[in-house]
Amino acid sequence: MPSSPASSPQPPHAREALSRERVVAAAVAIADADGLAAVTMRRVAADLHCEAMSLYHHVPSKDALLAALADEALRQVAEAAAHVTDPTWDVAVRRRCLAARDVMLRHPWAPGLVAAQTTSPPSVWPVYEQLVGTLADAGFDDDLAHRAIHALGSMLLGFSRELFEPEGDDLTPDPTTTAHVDEHLPNLARMAASVVHETDGALSVCDTRAEFEFTLDLILGGLDRHRLARSTA
Repeated sequence: MPSSPASSPQPPHAREALSRERVVAAAVAIADADGLAAVTMRRVAADLHCEAMSLYHHVPSKDALLAALADEALRQVAEAAAHVTDPTWDVAVRRRCLAARDVMLRHPWAPGLVAAQTTSPPSVWPVYEQLVGTLADAGFDDDLAHRAIHALGSMLLGFSRELFEPEGDDLTPDPTTTAHVDEHLPNLARMAASVVHETDGALSVCDTRAEFEFTLDLILGGLDRHRLARSTA
């Protein structure tokens, strides 16, 4: 009697149960490939080979999905920072900020999304906890450690934010604006003409790695001066 034909294997997506982790991972992959605007419930469902309504069992809304994306980016930052140690406090903090920046460069959509959150994503707290522990071990009192968190700001998370960030890829200045600057703001015009922004490690026009490191070193140097002053007071 001939044996019955073997059933054809199911595709991986049919065997793997849908979960919040899979939904978020799919959304991250879409944002990395095509930008945050491409992240829709329909697109995520299509990539997971399921119906869009199925996603709502794991993320209740599009806003919840975006919040989960921000939290996932910060989870990766916390994970990267957790592996960075150094006996010198400022070297440790500097290396953690640069490790966080590497995460943001992998996910260039993340800085804007993280900055747009109105509540602190849960994954950010281990980053602050590690920082305060490092500062305490270096002799910072709680007041100066608190000031350090604010001084470092988003640099702990691997990016810095311009107050007025240009939108889009076309950064060519408007000729009318340029003429106004040349005539009425000569110092700014001269500086703009002489300074060339780097492109390596750039998350935005002014948030380049060189700018990031320059600002970071200024902050760390200032904090160390305050630490030493308080320790000898």
